Amino acid sequence: MKCALALALMAGPVFADSPVVENVTVNGDRFSVTLSHPDTGWDHYADGWEVLDSDGNSLGVRELLHPHVTEQPFTRSLSDVIVPDGATVVYVRARCNVDGWSDDLFEVVLND
Repeated sequence: MKCALALALMAGPVFADSPVVENVTVNGDRFSVTLSHPDTGWDHYADGWEVLDSDGNSLGVRELLHPHVTEQPFTRSLSDVIVPDGATVVYVRARCNVDGWSDDLFEVVLND
């Protein structure tokens, strides 16, 4: 019994996978982002994504207000994203309510 308890305590925290940006489409000032994440319910779910310029400045954030347990992957949009003139690329990153922002950036090459 003591051995099992000791092993359980040594195991440390288990983190779920980070949310993944699967696809991004841009139509004018509207970004549509497809995410996947193993949402488990209100205790752990993808809760947002962000568009960044090449310097890491935020151009817009889309908050996700509920889990998408049975809808994976899923797409949500954000309008009125102002991309600086002359920008040829932006990045999108995702966030979950437990682990925060993912370190992975999805590169979006912008067409003129």
